[in-house]
Amino acid sequence: MSRALDNLIQLLDLEELEVNIFRGVSPKEDRQRVFGGQVAGQSLVAATRTVEAGRVHSLHCYFLRPGDPKIPILYEVDRIRDGKSFTTRRVVAIQHGRAIFNLDASFHIHERGHEYHAPMPVVPPPEELPTFNERLRPYRDRLGPWADRERPIDIRLCDPVDRPPETWREPTSACWIRADGALPDDPTLHACVLTYASDMTLLDTTVRPHGMVWSPDRKLMMASLDHAMWFHRPFRVDEWLLYAQTTPASAGARGFATGSIFTRDGTLVVSVAQEGLIRPLE
Repeated sequence: MSRALDNLIQLLDLEELEVNIFRGVSPKEDRQRVFGGQVAGQSLVAATRTVEAGRVHSLHCYFLRPGDPKIPILYEVDRIRDGKSFTTRRVVAIQHGRAIFNLDASFHIHERGHEYHAPMPVVPPPEELPTFNERLRPYRDRLGPWADRERPIDIRLCDPVDRPPETWREPTSACWIRADGALPDDPTLHACVLTYASDMTLLDTTVRPHGMVWSPDRKLMMASLDHAMWFHRPFRVDEWLLYAQTTPASAGARGFATGSIFTRDGTLVVSVAQEGLIRPLE
């Protein structure tokens, strides 16, 4: 396990302060606000700590205010419902006495039923693609240390290496993702790490039609507004997963994107949807 992944696992290991109340911290990095995937992943951890049976099958969340990375985040869990098949939890993340994020999550015990999933798109295998840090090398002078830092999630963009990012105008994108190291056999941990990772590339898809991908000079304010995930089948986030993404619309300084996450054998395991702020600054 890489040091960055180990730090992420520790980040997701919340402190229980009282019944239904947990505390999480942010990494010691130079950030203006808390990364959205972090607060979503920590919220899911808080929810699962109060559930006795079943695994998460869906979550819906709103990013309400920018999180302050310098102080802890309190997570308050509301036990909405405990049913025979389904369990529902609501989590509110609080800083400075105000809600910065809320999540609704539903958990379902395993049941047998009909099986179907859409086919996986044809893309190059991850071994043939450059790492994220290798992709950033041409921008190292402008990005500084951020371009070379160790990351907990190994991301391999499927775009051709010989095409400059400003020419990536298709409303679709795809990347392989994998935790940078082996994880314990805990399905909840894998779900929480994937929740963290799912917020990393999806909003970038919404600016592709506008030719604004991977431009350090772009004058654009981007922030996640809401995020939803549906967990269809078991998976391991420490094995390669293909994250296929598309953006059907952008309007009103907002961009909308959906994602489908497949295992390497082509099985669809998770679906994602997100809307985010893509506000021009000039």
